Amino acid sequence: MKQGSAGLSSADGTAAALIDARIRELDDWRGAMLAQIRAIIHEADAEVIEEWKWRGVPVWSRNGIICTGETYKAAVKMTFAKGAALADPARLFNASLEGNTRRAIDFHEGDTIDAKALKALVREAIACNSKKK
Repeated sequence: MKQGSAGLSSADGTAAALIDARIRELDDWRGAMLAQIRAIIHEADAEVIEEWKWRGVPVWSRNGIICTGETYKAAVKMTFAKGAALADPARLFNASLEGNTRRAIDFHEGDTIDAKALKALVREAIACNSKKK
């Protein structure tokens, strides 16, 4: 099991179980939104690794962090670690636009996810992580 300050990996199922629990405890639209985001990420790439970091943040990685899934009272925030380096032709990014590295998508109650565009963005983030430095 991958542990320590970095977090827990889903290699042993621990992170996945914690994410499952977070979705269940959010018994309103936020749990459903987080579950939908999670499903889209896994549809985009079946080899994505789930992690649980920073005292309770779901993280999806492949060759580095792809994105996080933070939950707040009024939003579910999907923060892409290297979002500023990604093309966003569908204009999904709507938060953290001023930074040099990260970009985020804030989903609010009643929002509909453009699954096709989000899958493309996740795949681009994976490709960005896979590029040689």
